Amino acid sequence: MAVPGIRSVADARQRLMAVPESQAAWSVLDCGFAAVADVFDECYAATKRIIAGDELPDFLEAARVIGKLGRGAEPLLAFLEHWPDVVAGTGLAQSATLPPVMAAIRTLQKSPNGPAVTPLLQTLGAVAARLRTAEAVQHYLDLVLDLATRTSGSIHGHHVTEPSPALPDFLLQAPRLLGVVSLAGLKRWIDDGIRLYGDHPDKQRAYFTLNSPDSRAILQREREGTLFADVERRLSLTLAALWQDDSILAPYSTAFTEVRLHPYLAPDGMRLPDALDDMAGISAINRYRAMLAHLAGHRRWSQPLVADNWSPMQRLAVETLEDARIDTLLLRRFPGLAPTLLALHPQPAKIACDPATENCLRHRLICLSRACLDPAHRYGDPLLNEFTKKFRTLLADGDASTRCIADLALAYVTRSRRPSDQFANVHFTDTEVDYRDDNRHLWRFIEAGDEEESFAPPPAEASDEPVGLPPRHYPEWDNATQNYRPEWTAVYEALHPAGHAPDIDRLLEKHAILARRLKRLLDLLKPQDRVRLRYQEEGSELDLDVAVRALVDWKSGHLPEPRINISHRTNGRDISVLLLIDLSQSLNETLPGSGQTILNTAREAVALLGWAIDQLGDACAIAGFHSNTRHEVRYHHIKGFSERWDDPVKARLAAVEAGWSTRMGAAIRHAGHMLAARKSEKRILLVLTDGEPADIDVGDPQYLIADTKKAVAELSTAGVTTFCLSLDPKADAYVGDIFGRNWRVLDRIERLPEQLPMVYLNLTRR
Repeated sequence: MAVPGIRSVADARQRLMAVPESQAAWSVLDCGFAAVADVFDECYAATKRIIAGDELPDFLEAARVIGKLGRGAEPLLAFLEHWPDVVAGTGLAQSATLPPVMAAIRTLQKSPNGPAVTPLLQTLGAVAARLRTAEAVQHYLDLVLDLATRTSGSIHGHHVTEPSPALPDFLLQAPRLLGVVSLAGLKRWIDDGIRLYGDHPDKQRAYFTLNSPDSRAILQREREGTLFADVERRLSLTLAALWQDDSILAPYSTAFTEVRLHPYLAPDGMRLPDALDDMAGISAINRYRAMLAHLAGHRRWSQPLVADNWSPMQRLAVETLEDARIDTLLLRRFPGLAPTLLALHPQPAKIACDPATENCLRHRLICLSRACLDPAHRYGDPLLNEFTKKFRTLLADGDASTRCIADLALAYVTRSRRPSDQFANVHFTDTEVDYRDDNRHLWRFIEAGDEEESFAPPPAEASDEPVGLPPRHYPEWDNATQNYRPEWTAVYEALHPAGHAPDIDRLLEKHAILARRLKRLLDLLKPQDRVRLRYQEEGSELDLDVAVRALVDWKSGHLPEPRINISHRTNGRDISVLLLIDLSQSLNETLPGSGQTILNTAREAVALLGWAIDQLGDACAIAGFHSNTRHEVRYHHIKGFSERWDDPVKARLAAVEAGWSTRMGAAIRHAGHMLAARKSEKRILLVLTDGEPADIDVGDPQYLIADTKKAVAELSTAGVTTFCLSLDPKADAYVGDIFGRNWRVLDRIERLPEQLPMVYLNLTRR
């Protein structure tokens, strides 16, 4: 950026003296760049017009941090100029977007990709204007960091040393790309580029700058029919004209979840898919209009119900008939919608579902919904036609109400109930009405600790632990509806606080005899084909030749070679294992006759296992978990895959404490996310627990058992083997249902220090 008329920071500072507020802000910035001083007053004035006054200190602090990155004035100039565009683009408070952006900047700064901070900030305003929500911006930042990680070069696959050749160019192209494809399409385009040219830096650069024919062809393939960003203004005008509703419209992306999402009403507006194709002869824009009309109808005519006394099956019926009521009222007000809604609403065949082998509840409800909307339906079922007549009679004299529809739905479920409604095999074919919303607005929960409409985390005072990273949300399986609850659990990930490392050394001394016996077994398992890796900054031994040369260089005034160590890699065992420890309150119980808690016994076992793994040289991580409702699942890192068994790890293990509950499915999904990033031939999740999955906000014990079983199945599909070592003498009743054949119950808990390493050795034996 050109800076005419500025010769020094002092000159620029004089200009700022005329505006006291700007002078105070400049003092907080603590900046020594003349180029920044020249434009700061103008940028700060523009920022104040966009950002609330109480958020300006956070803005200045972020600017100060960026200015101290050591990358010159360019990143700070980019931030000052474009940050107002980011806030204006999302239409949200700065607090929703600034933390994830700063987290991404810190991650890039700590990697070889620090120079990419500037193009990230230069284009983030334009990107935010396309994405519109903080959630979508977070997904975009995740894509950026994933691209940086997967395309950065390395030496021997160990230390990242070369920046991504693709990242800066991709960031500059991002606004253009998001003008063509959705986030889902962008993610697929990135994945294809890495898959094709992961080992070719020049071809990577050509691909991500759109200078490659393959790049343009794949981008064309990923083009969506209609992007929300391109029709947003038309939809907003429609909403205002027909409904006198000025709600904020914003897109959501399905690229970052396996769960199919529907439109929904949010506290601050309406959420619609970020892209749609034509379907069933209906154009994408008319599909958007149908979704918008249905959401607006709910906002106009639906009343929330208290959900605590309704079963999931009953709630599904209420939601289906309430949706049919809203559609009926829409057609009464806008008859021209009829061809669109009837074309988009499935018309399942009556005989499509076999009640002898399938749960046909969803099928019956959608048939009823279709009959309520379509006078020309051809269903001959007497009960269906009876309730169709009742539905139309109910709406004949007015709008009816949600409460009346709920009573009708309850009566239908009672009259049509079949034994197969409890089957896990649910018939889903032709039962998705995708223009309808997910009805989260329809329910209110009043019991303490029960589900809530809000997806926000609990108040800060609910926990006595500091929050580490921002929460990662996972779906949860509802065995009653046989469907996922999207983004239902929040997992907070953090490094476990440290204790006193010598405490662990004393535990190892206590089991010295057992350690010597294990040592003999380990010697038999160790692969003999060890490969030396020279020129390592960290390693197990000193490379004397390189070290001597480095010393000579240093004595002669030259820059010495810092990579003076040797590490080793074994080609015989390509294994990654994550030990996941249940840290629930029950571990504080005392073992009969020993005076020692289960937690202390588990700590001894894990200490011995950690020592054994270090001897063997396998890649292993250790983590613990516990939960306080679905809103707060704590995941504590004790040992990382790349960490050695040394004092920091021992100190964390020494400080481990037990408390709260055991929401195991969420913890397993998060551990699986960690293992999925490993490229090992064999990936194993070893779960150590003393009880069945449970939490204080769940009354049905089968609910979390079914969810944990589903989580284990998800990991199995991803190539991760899950094994459970249970300390619960009653585990036979449920552990096999969850883990299949991969489990063992330890009847004598006091033998855990001996048995846990043996289980590990058996699991990892080739």
